[in-house]
Amino acid sequence: MLYEINEKALKLESEGKRIIRLNLGDPDLDTPPAIVEAAYDAMKAGKTKYSSSYGEKPLREKIAELHGVKPDNVVVTPGSKWGVFATMYLMLRNGGNVIIPTPYWTAYGLIAKSLGAETRLLKTELENDWKVDPAELEALIDKDTKMIILNNPNNPTSKVMDDKTLDGIVEVAEKRGVTILSDEVYGAIAFTKTKSILEYDGGFKHILTNGFSKTFSMTGWRIGYIVADKLLVDKITRLNQITINNVPIFIQDAALKGIELRAQIATAIKQEYEERAEVASKMLTAAGFSFSKPDAPFYVFPKKAGLNSEKFTLDLLDKGVAIAPGSSFGDYLEHFRISLTAPKEQIEEALNIICEAPK
Repeated sequence: MLYEINEKALKLESEGKRIIRLNLGDPDLDTPPAIVEAAYDAMKAGKTKYSSSYGEKPLREKIAELHGVKPDNVVVTPGSKWGVFATMYLMLRNGGNVIIPTPYWTAYGLIAKSLGAETRLLKTELENDWKVDPAELEALIDKDTKMIILNNPNNPTSKVMDDKTLDGIVEVAEKRGVTILSDEVYGAIAFTKTKSILEYDGGFKHILTNGFSKTFSMTGWRIGYIVADKLLVDKITRLNQITINNVPIFIQDAALKGIELRAQIATAIKQEYEERAEVASKMLTAAGFSFSKPDAPFYVFPKKAGLNSEKFTLDLLDKGVAIAPGSSFGDYLEHFRISLTAPKEQIEEALNIICEAPK
């Protein structure tokens, strides 16, 4: 229903209705001017031709330096979503199953379904602070399990996985010989330290997917990357060669400029969204909603006992506010997701409507 709500919101806007869009994780902040200028300069310099399907060497070197790996372990992709898809395609196209803790980003399940892979969902709960139980995880693993997908920090809860829980998951995965695909696209802008899958010395047993969309407000630029063992990097590169060929060089130059300015950009975006999360938390608490306080941008995932969030979401759309129902992220009908990706005054206006709406 996530995509259905978005299409309805777009249709209403096209008909002239004002909609406050809190349904997508698309930062409202502009891409920093220095990044835009870097792309413009690259285009003026003629960097508009075909290029390596691995990605440009300077960008791969900077990404490798950022993560403490070698450039041979990095491949550039058109957005982190393509990195997720390419990895799942290569590992699941011949069957098997994938385990995904919920609530989860809708695309993981849709990709698995498109490949004919079985999805095994491991439900976590607000009442247990969204913790994954490693024992429950292990009980879902069998001889056909090819992958565990983690999203850390998580969309839609904005929860950062604590070190002990992550340690337990990695221990189970390595004992059972299962690869972890860790989507860490919100990691650099988390409000608290986030442990990366790359911090485990496993000889690249596991895979990192990341991107520039969230940290640098570059959602429409479509650039991300995978960090993995060279065998998988080579396979993704061959997939790039027969599909997208390469991310445009001028976009890669823009991403390179983003990494150069990463510290100041990440600091500013964290401060902005932490302030928004604080405002949302106060208003939702006062209205009687239960939720875990965000550890990262951009989401809050409130709950109200007895709520039908699908009906609630459609009713709010009629009132000019777009959010996402909890059922889009698993078996969470009493929850809904708010994306704090609108100007502050609009967020407060929308939250007032949300908090006053009949439950």
